[in-house]
Amino acid sequence: MASKTVIPKLRDAFLYDRKINWFPGHMAKGLRIIQEKLNSIDIIVEARDARISFLSSINPRFEEIVGKKERLIVYNKADLADPSSQKSITEAIKKYHGHKVLFTNANQDLNVKKIIKMAADKSKKSPLEYPFVNVMIVGMPNVGKSSLINSMRRVGLNKGKAARTGPMPGVTRKVVGTVKVWDDPAVYLFDTPGVMIPHIPDPLTSLKVALTGGIRDHIADEEIMADYLLHRLNKFGNLSYVEMFKMSEPTDDISELLPAVAKRIGALHKGAEPDLTAGARYFIKQYRDGKFGRYTLDDCDPKALDKFFTEPSIFKVEKSRHQLKKAAFAEKMTKILNRREIRRKKMANEA
Repeated sequence: MASKTVIPKLRDAFLYDRKINWFPGHMAKGLRIIQEKLNSIDIIVEARDARISFLSSINPRFEEIVGKKERLIVYNKADLADPSSQKSITEAIKKYHGHKVLFTNANQDLNVKKIIKMAADKSKKSPLEYPFVNVMIVGMPNVGKSSLINSMRRVGLNKGKAARTGPMPGVTRKVVGTVKVWDDPAVYLFDTPGVMIPHIPDPLTSLKVALTGGIRDHIADEEIMADYLLHRLNKFGNLSYVEMFKMSEPTDDISELLPAVAKRIGALHKGAEPDLTAGARYFIKQYRDGKFGRYTLDDCDPKALDKFFTEPSIFKVEKSRHQLKKAAFAEKMTKILNRREIRRKKMANEA
């Protein structure tokens, strides 16, 4: 009789209090360019990662900049996320914001033609007002914006790549200009650098963004990301890592898992010591490649989404320490200038 797999004793919660901040200079510049070009844009396509489908992949800074501009929310990498979350997400966005929602897989051109059709229909309905349509692709790093542009060009014009892609965030560092993706009527795309939230206030949110590739791995720490992934897989009841890495039993201890992963892939230091960092990277890659199945890291229950939208501070961008220091310095200088002005007026009156 086969022995039954024993689920390990799980941690009640993943304890993590580090706030990960990653906002390179090209992102700040990209944010300014987005704002400057908005007047010439007809439709905003905001790409998000379906694996962190709502709570973690939304960038409040876009809410401030884009405002009421017509927008399509595209959840890319839908092939890697839990399909059961799509309905609740679509209904919540429609209920609170009224935006159209689409789930895509740019690598397989899934639903991509619908984006082009939406833009083309705008011109067909009002050809004098919109003889051509300009679409801007925005989103956080590594959500697949460049892949989306290449897919639209492939589907619309049967042409090759127009934008560089890569597995790590930060590949697109500048606006490459316009990319034509449809002829009649003409539809043009503007690519933009992926722009991270300048300061993510919730540590677990930043960890989810990092795990899905939105923050450079070495900044977030691969071993901590692997530990969080192990915790979530166990919570999902997914113990496939046991067989994958030839372990004797499941575990909720990353110090037991990583040596097994490293040995399995042959990542060893001198003396046959397992390379834990290499093991962590490989473990994370399996998740990103969908080898563990389709999982959404955010809670997409309708009640959780309602709370997300009704929370009064949810779209408030928390300022970084640098921004707070800058604001304090500006306030100090204002007070100094005011005192100087008061003294100047007093001396003038006395004279």
